[in-house]
Amino acid sequence: MAGLPRPTLRCLREDLALAVPRADTPLEEISHPLLARATERFADDQTAHERIAAIDDEVLFKVKAQRWRGAIWVDAGIPWLVAAGWREEGSPDDFYASLAARGKTARAHYNAEHSPPLTSTTYIADLLPGRDDDLRWRAEAAVRNERRLRAVVHDLVRQSLLDSHEHAAMFDGAALGVQVLAEQGHETYVAIRIIGSVPRRLVATILSLIPGCELDAWMSDYAMPERAVAPEEQIWSNIMDPVAAAKFLDQKS
Repeated sequence: MAGLPRPTLRCLREDLALAVPRADTPLEEISHPLLARATERFADDQTAHERIAAIDDEVLFKVKAQRWRGAIWVDAGIPWLVAAGWREEGSPDDFYASLAARGKTARAHYNAEHSPPLTSTTYIADLLPGRDDDLRWRAEAAVRNERRLRAVVHDLVRQSLLDSHEHAAMFDGAALGVQVLAEQGHETYVAIRIIGSVPRRLVATILSLIPGCELDAWMSDYAMPERAVAPEEQIWSNIMDPVAAAKFLDQKS
C-alpha cells in the first residue's frame, strides 16, 4: 500500500471517540489498537484481506483488534478506517451485522429520494472520506513534506560529516547538495547547494534544518568548498557548531 491506514474524521470522533489532533499530527499516527492492527495487515500488498460480504456497493475489508472491529476502504493506495465498533460477548460478527443494517437503511432512504434506484443492497457513501477529510489531508501535507525534507537533508549532512565530501539528493525536482568540512583545530564549515525552481520559503526551511548553525548567519556564496558554482546553482554557507555536529552524529548511532 502507498500509505498508512488512517481514520475518517467521522470515524475518529464518533466510532473511536477520540479528539481530532492538530494538523501537525497526521491521522495515521494516532495511537489506537485498531489502527495499529490495520497497519500490520495493510503493510504488504501480498497480504490477503477478508471482504465484508454484506456490503456490496463498495469493497470494504475487515480488521480486528482485541474486541474492536473495523471496516477498511482503500482509495488510491490509502487504507481508510471508515467505521469501527465493539464485538459483544457471544456475538463475534455483531459490528458487521450492524454495519450491513446501516447500509441497507441508507439504501432505502436513497431510493426513496432518487431515481433511478440503487441496485445494490447497501449504500455506505456517507461513511467514505468526504470534503472535510480531503481538507484535513491537505492540511497535513506541509507536515509530511517537511518530514521528508528533514530526512533527506539530515542524511546528506550525516554523510558529509563522516567523510567531508559533497553529497547530493533530489527532492521534488530540486537537486540538494551538502558539504561539511570539519578539520581539527579549525571551524566547521558547511555549504548547501540548490539547483532547481525552489520557493524562497523552502530555501529557508532547508537552511533551518542544518544542525548547529545560526539561522541568521547563512550567507549566499559563490562556490562550494572544492569547486566553482555550477549554472543555475545557488549556494549558501555557514559555520557549524562542532559540539552540535558531534551530538547530531551520536543521535543516529
